[in-house]
Amino acid sequence: MDGDEPSVEHTGGELRVPEGYSVLTGSVDGRRAVGIVVSKFNAEITNALLERALAELDEIGVPRDAVMIMPVPGAFELPLAAMALAKTRRYSAIVALGCVIRGETPHFDYIASEAASGLQLAAIETGVPVSFGLLTVENRKQAEERIDRAADAVRSALEMADVFSQLRAQAAGPLR
Repeated sequence: MDGDEPSVEHTGGELRVPEGYSVLTGSVDGRRAVGIVVSKFNAEITNALLERALAELDEIGVPRDAVMIMPVPGAFELPLAAMALAKTRRYSAIVALGCVIRGETPHFDYIASEAASGLQLAAIETGVPVSFGLLTVENRKQAEERIDRAADAVRSALEMADVFSQLRAQAAGPLR
């Protein structure tokens, strides 16, 4: 690979924080209620995303009765649905799942951008973590290769929910 080609390998990892600093880290466990908003558009892909997300929740130990699934027509509707679920305060985290595949017009750019902005806004306005499981891809093959992103979205949502829970508990305690 020469220096002009973009990197296609993205990896997570652990941060190395020097000793002496307080660190607030979240864990992933099954003690939380989770809302899932999922687009029906590109259903072959979004059904696979939903299946993968539910399998991850099962593996983590989230009971099925602690999961609410809200199907919506398309990716553009994901933010409104995420906001509505978050505002109920019944869910510790929201997982947004969808797939936008680039076509021949700028429609892809508008939908992908507005969905991303709207999902972030839902999280910011409600304080409930909303994870980004919206695939924005060039073609169906890329989407199929990224189905596991649904599991990543589940884990991110639960980790952030735990961090926020710890932060609220610390805020309620005595000052140092």
